[in-house]
Amino acid sequence: MPVIGINSLGRIGKLSLWHHVGRKYFKEIVVNQGRDIGVGMETIARLIEADATYGLLHRFLYGIKAQPCIQITDEKNGKMLIDGVPVTILREQRNPLNIPWRQYGADIVVDCSGTFKDPTVPVDDKKGSIRGHLNGGAKVVVHSAPFKIKNKALSTPDDTTTLIYGINHTAFNPKKHLLVSAASCTTTGLAHMVKPLLDHEETSTILTASMSTIHAVTNTQSVLDKLPKAGENDIRKTRSILNNIILTSTGAAKALAEVIPEVKNIGFMGDSIRVPTNTLSLIVLNATFQARNNDKAAAAGLDTKKLNDIYAKAA
Repeated sequence: MPVIGINSLGRIGKLSLWHHVGRKYFKEIVVNQGRDIGVGMETIARLIEADATYGLLHRFLYGIKAQPCIQITDEKNGKMLIDGVPVTILREQRNPLNIPWRQYGADIVVDCSGTFKDPTVPVDDKKGSIRGHLNGGAKVVVHSAPFKIKNKALSTPDDTTTLIYGINHTAFNPKKHLLVSAASCTTTGLAHMVKPLLDHEETSTILTASMSTIHAVTNTQSVLDKLPKAGENDIRKTRSILNNIILTSTGAAKALAEVIPEVKNIGFMGDSIRVPTNTLSLIVLNATFQARNNDKAAAAGLDTKKLNDIYAKAA
């Protein structure tokens, strides 16, 4: 069985750890945090065990009657057993270039830091690059968010791709693709709403579309009102997350075209409405269809039942 590496034990990294402990696809999990946490492994174990949103790990895995399942086996070397799965916590290197994935046999690394978004940044960049994981021994790196290329004059490198399972995951080429983005939660949800429509004869011609996502707060927002940074042109996210509904932008519609190329021919707009909850995402999709051969009867028959049938068959 292979070994998986997870970079960063934040929101997504922690839940990725929970997921793979439960699935047991990997014989070992190596988590890099790159710094000391609290007073040691006991603190780390507590943070892994309990989550303010999803509750306790052992109950997540086995239900209400389950017992705690984390055992610290080596404080100095950061080792523990979680439900019988060996987990190693690395606390020394933050730059991907210096993380010793090869030493632990981690061929697959999931970067959940949210820091290294640009696949065009050179491997030896002093601020770090997602490509550093490859230098450290990873054979493929999965980025838990969309890639963002800062220099608009540059295009996506040939070894970089965006894949959504059930949409375009079969396009993965292990001989070519070294960096893989899993897109975002909104893009994933939106893709599974749009593709069945494009694949069905009666809804395949979409003239215009728009989407809004009612989205939980994220760590990019402020607990209390704060002053924006110099040059920041979108000050909406600097308002308190506790008592505001905040309209902001989303790149989901643009990212959708990377996994469903046909979307490029559709006038597609998107926005995000951040609401004060710690988890949820509701996507509202509005689309205008062109009836085949101007068949008014067919257009009239495109009702809620028909749309639900399309989605039921695609599920």
